[in-house]
Amino acid sequence: MEEQFNGLKVMVIDDSNTIRRTAETLLSKAGCEVITAIDGFDSLSKIADTNPDIIFVDIMMPRLDGYQTCALVKNNSQFKHTPVVMLSSKDGLFDKAKGRIVGADDYLTKPFSKTELFDALEKFSNRSATDAAPETMDIPSEGPYDENIDR
Repeated sequence: MEEQFNGLKVMVIDDSNTIRRTAETLLSKAGCEVITAIDGFDSLSKIADTNPDIIFVDIMMPRLDGYQTCALVKNNSQFKHTPVVMLSSKDGLFDKAKGRIVGADDYLTKPFSKTELFDALEKFSNRSATDAAPETMDIPSEGPYDENIDR
């Protein structure tokens, strides 16, 4: 499994040093280029400078939380197709729904496993490589009711 994601640029935004270091170690061993940030505010310039392929963002952070960070990323035309995976110790339906509303592509509950982390990378690394439009959580343009609405 070493270097499985060679060259993939991954941003990890979390105010917990432990989570950042753990994710950075796992992702680096898998061949990823890892960029870390301590909160959403810190991440904004780093996202613009590095153009990551996927972003993992904690929800509960000082200054700019994960929901606000995700919304800013998704409302930027340059980064709107960049997959954003929310990280949270909360696994409630409300928290996941709020993530979907701001444009999150996926949601991992902390503590997450190496397998869960790599599954998220696998799910979105092909999409970012082909630069395809997001499949999940977009509101269909045909109308308010569509079979894709549940994703």
